[in-house]
Amino acid sequence: MEWIDTDAAGIYHNTTVVRFAEAAEAELMRRYDIPGYFPVAPRVRYEVEFEASIRFGEEVETRVELIRLGRSSMTFGFEVWRSTEDGKPDRRAARGSYVTVHVPDKETGGSAPWPAAWRAALDAAGAAGRAEPDGASAH
Repeated sequence: MEWIDTDAAGIYHNTTVVRFAEAAEAELMRRYDIPGYFPVAPRVRYEVEFEASIRFGEEVETRVELIRLGRSSMTFGFEVWRSTEDGKPDRRAARGSYVTVHVPDKETGGSAPWPAAWRAALDAAGAAGRAEPDGASAH
């Protein structure tokens, strides 16, 4: 955790959790070879429960999981864990979920089905592509 991630008291700012989740999501999309995902997948809903503080200098681990792959939306669950000095998850600091929607045409802004190749890649990963500590995670 860097100083820029914290408030004036040195405790992580709530928006930091969103950045951590999106970094783990980016790793997941790279792992399953989903090119061009972020420019066409805006977030339409976020829900976060904050459970413990993380302070400047502490290590974190973020896990993201694809919970639901819909026709034009995806629902992800995530957790942010504070880590011990040896890198093991210690205490969950935040958990939540968010929804992205496929919006390939920025002019109309309407949703559209996910590309077949993306669906196939995610389905091959088990439809709910998991990101565990040894999977798509961000530190």
